Amino acid sequence: MRLEKKATIISSGVAAVLVLFKMTVGILSGSIALLASAIDSFLDLSISAFNYFALHNAEKPADAKFNFGRSKIEPLAAVIEGVIISVSALFILYQATSNIVHQKTLSHLDASIAVMLVSIMITAALVLFLRYVARKTDNMVIRADALHYQTDLLSNAAVLLALFLVTWIQEPIIDAVLGLLIALYMLYSAYPIIKEGILMLLDAALEPDELEHIKTLLQNEKETLGYHDLLTRRSASDIFISVHIVFRPDILLYDAHTISDRIEMGLSRLFPDKSVNSIVHMDPYDDSGDMPQRDHSATIF
Repeated sequence: MRLEKKATIISSGVAAVLVLFKMTVGILSGSIALLASAIDSFLDLSISAFNYFALHNAEKPADAKFNFGRSKIEPLAAVIEGVIISVSALFILYQATSNIVHQKTLSHLDASIAVMLVSIMITAALVLFLRYVARKTDNMVIRADALHYQTDLLSNAAVLLALFLVTWIQEPIIDAVLGLLIALYMLYSAYPIIKEGILMLLDAALEPDELEHIKTLLQNEKETLGYHDLLTRRSASDIFISVHIVFRPDILLYDAHTISDRIEMGLSRLFPDKSVNSIVHMDPYDDSGDMPQRDHSATIF
């Protein structure tokens, strides 16, 4: 089983335990901040389970129906995860605002504090594990999940602070105010997840520094006259590159094909942790007005 899938199973199990603890004590205590954290953990459980489904299907090979595979399930899962985070944040925002207007007395504060302490320790361990998996695999879904649980860690710390302050100052409105801040932070953290997923679904080009590496490789190929129509996109762990390479008209097809293979191998080496799918179009002349120019006087064929 892939490491990414194991990570989603572990995060689902952790989220299930946290939901049980937080929801039970949150209902008993009446703490909006704790209930908000419980709802967020329930969404974590749903998202982690969905992420397992997404990763399981994304790794299926291409077939007659999906000629390019199902890798776009991963950015779709990231967008869905970001939207769910945003919706839950809006719900928490509503509950917190309602409690500011209609203040409620909190109870079972000692139990609530104990639950949040345990939650912080468990979530911190999970965040470290997910960040390790994200660094090792550079998987978009795991990176989104790690970021999500990282926001949970911060929100859990805020809930714990709220419970301590309510116990110390005896002012329940603190709980609602910090619940409101948690909701705003959740909205803030969801934005980059949604943005990256949408850009990938819309086939946005690679980052400028990645494009520069590709252009440098193409310009350093001495047995070609130049290139044009460079197109790139990313789909989860797959990178797609299409480019037109201009050869001299009298070059043998075999030689042009050999050079094209060398270029494709070079493109793959630029992204060692990715699956690079490159298409090199062999042109016998420049049919583009903006082809990069260089001095070919010393070119040997």
